Amino acid sequence: MTHPSSRPDFFAFPNGPSATLPFAAEEYETRLAGLRAILADAGLDAALLTSMQAIAYYSGFLYCSFGRPYGLVVTAEASTVIAANIDAGQPGRRCHGEALTYTDWQRDNFWRAAASRTGTGRRIGIEGDHLTLQARAKLDSFLAPSASADIAPAIMAQRMVKSPAEIALIREGTRVADLGGAAIRDAIRPGAREIDIAMAGRDAMERAIAEAFPEAEYRDTWVWFQSGLNTDGAHNPVTARALRPGDILSLNAFPMISGYYTALERTLFLGEPDAASLRIWEANVATHELGLSLIRPGARCSEITETLNAFLAERGLLEYRTFGYGHSFGILSHYYGREAGLELREDIDTVLEPGMVVSIEPMLTIPEGQPGAGGYREHDILVVGETGAENITGFPFGPAHNILPA
Repeated sequence: MTHPSSRPDFFAFPNGPSATLPFAAEEYETRLAGLRAILADAGLDAALLTSMQAIAYYSGFLYCSFGRPYGLVVTAEASTVIAANIDAGQPGRRCHGEALTYTDWQRDNFWRAAASRTGTGRRIGIEGDHLTLQARAKLDSFLAPSASADIAPAIMAQRMVKSPAEIALIREGTRVADLGGAAIRDAIRPGAREIDIAMAGRDAMERAIAEAFPEAEYRDTWVWFQSGLNTDGAHNPVTARALRPGDILSLNAFPMISGYYTALERTLFLGEPDAASLRIWEANVATHELGLSLIRPGARCSEITETLNAFLAERGLLEYRTFGYGHSFGILSHYYGREAGLELREDIDTVLEPGMVVSIEPMLTIPEGQPGAGGYREHDILVVGETGAENITGFPFGPAHNILPA
């Protein structure tokens, strides 16, 4: 039997032909050139990226951590995914650039593999919003950088402006979301459970993704379908609650394509809403329509927010707003990634520019026991162009379309 001390700390593991990645090699090289410019401007020799979104953005490989560290080392000469041996040859098949596999025969082989590519005593760029205190101590111990700098804001800014290839993928995601929304709508009826309706939408989206992207990996597509009290939060999980006539409903379809997230969110009613509910719904729809009209190049996120806040305040509804009015799209998910510099909030002063992709998604939550109780939310995705913005979501919104027979 081989003694553990004779086993390698890390090694290359080519195993089978390379898979088709979400984008062409030229796309990844363009992204890496942007990263290398960021490093050069900051006087850095290499980057050690550790988040799912950054590694996927620059390499095409979306890792599943399961308690193990992953990384991407980028230098002036190479980009190398550092992956765990539990994944065997899959990271090498599904990444642009090189891949190293580290073993777990001894602790910290990840850091030994990373140091083999960065070198020691170098100036290193890190993701300050992702690197834990423990990981930072390991980095200092094994890489012994002469200097380090947080490049997370700079690479986030790079991700916020999408390439034509990214926008094409996001368009496909919104098309699939519309299909999921239609399947959800068709499954709604009194007595149906939230979970059953959610599964109908998820299955429809996964079939559509597999048809459109036959060489992709399939994971993470999901639906949050909420009813009654369960509509009060945007991220409330699905339950087994059975639908009743008169329920307020929230349809939320989230196709995931190669790490790229898109969304469709709609308010519906099972049967005619009462007058109070209809008033709140119509006010939220009006806020949504106003928001859609404000998305254009040159608009500032905080100013859009101020305009929408004033609109709701005039109607006595601002106190019921629960979160920002929209956010960026790209490589993100409900458990990783967020381009926090492009959210429609009071504290974000980013100016919209061509190539950015944002949502408009106002939500009002009226507490239980008050007239019109429930959560009201609409969500569309827009691509910012040279002179305006294109709404690429097709599923209709509002009372004229989404009151279903009880």
